[in-house]
Amino acid sequence: METKEEETKSEADSKAVAKAAFAFILLMSIMSLFNDMTFEGANGALGAFESYLGAPTVAIAAVSGIGSLLGCALRMLSGYFTDKTKKYWAFTIVGYCIDVFSVPLLALVPDGGWQLAIVFVLTEKIGKAIKKPAKSSLMSFAAHKTGEGKSFAIAEALDQIGACIGPMILTLVYTVGSDLTQYQKYIVGFAFLGIPALICIVLLLLARRKFPAPDAFETKQKERIGSFYKSKAYMLFVIAAFFFAAGYMDSFSLIDKHLADIALVQSDYLPLLYSYAMFIDAISALVFGFLFDRIGFLSVGFASLLSAPYAYFFFGPISNLTMVFLGLTSWGIGMGAIESILQAGVSKLSKKEERARAYGFFELVYGVSSFGFSFLIAYLFDTNSNVLCALSLAFVLFATLLFFLCEPLYRKESKGIVEAK
Repeated sequence: METKEEETKSEADSKAVAKAAFAFILLMSIMSLFNDMTFEGANGALGAFESYLGAPTVAIAAVSGIGSLLGCALRMLSGYFTDKTKKYWAFTIVGYCIDVFSVPLLALVPDGGWQLAIVFVLTEKIGKAIKKPAKSSLMSFAAHKTGEGKSFAIAEALDQIGACIGPMILTLVYTVGSDLTQYQKYIVGFAFLGIPALICIVLLLLARRKFPAPDAFETKQKERIGSFYKSKAYMLFVIAAFFFAAGYMDSFSLIDKHLADIALVQSDYLPLLYSYAMFIDAISALVFGFLFDRIGFLSVGFASLLSAPYAYFFFGPISNLTMVFLGLTSWGIGMGAIESILQAGVSKLSKKEERARAYGFFELVYGVSSFGFSFLIAYLFDTNSNVLCALSLAFVLFATLLFFLCEPLYRKESKGIVEAK
């Protein structure tokens, strides 16, 4: 039996570990802020840039789907090898280097060279695939001490601050360089994004130096879960994510192209619309992330429900700024869900030693769905936008229903495991 002095020391040690875990999450989130400043800065103009270079609509949509499939298939592999080797930092650092420096390389694309632009877009996806399971695992180990929902919400909120700033950098470049041609504006803008890319890598190396073994934060095995591949709750969560991905465009490229085509806003200011969506993303991540720690998977269902009508706002029969901003709001809520509470959900449904594989499998299924339906979305975009809106709404609403069912199934499943023990 512990003495009062030992209990006090144990409590103090626990608080110190929790404080260190939060410091790690905060440092990694700030690093990720600069990563998102780089990538999302480019993403806010990428669709319009590819269109300017001469890329056909089907190529813009397909590269998003192919990138998701390629990236998510590689995440399955990187997740497997991360779990086997436990080299979380090695996979994270290599992936980030490929990821962030693919953006400033877009400045090397010649006028008319949309094929080369697509190569760099795919390279960025590969880098993200290498890093994602390892980085998510590192974050989840620390989140075990601070709360999964809150931790991933804070990370996503800081991400999206970067995602708001990135498009503003491009807008500033376009405004200052008003005498430049449209092509020159794109090139100079992408080159400027190399600055936050470099800062991102510096902060990542600093995090590696200060916290060489973040997996030590998660010292106790969770008693309410078994292996993820035997969990009905995990599999239902994955199936729900499949349908969500089928109906939800997680790339802004086609939306960006549509906004450029309808010309409600000058092309120089399109990145600001994306910046607004990223602001909504940040708020959504915080709200639903904190809700996740209180009501679990029900928070995922509510976020999915609010994002369901986004396609109608963008591509429906009514085209005005009000509908565009409603679409940006709805779409931003969905992005907040993808990057925070979906990540928290996988963490909650998987054990420490299987975490990277659980993330890898989840990302693979999500990517297969995104890839498969991207061609249909591109076809409907050019032929029948009403069917596109209806199909998107149906898929996301079905996903919403499944997300709501995850919470009672998780409770029933975890109760059975505890009773068995």
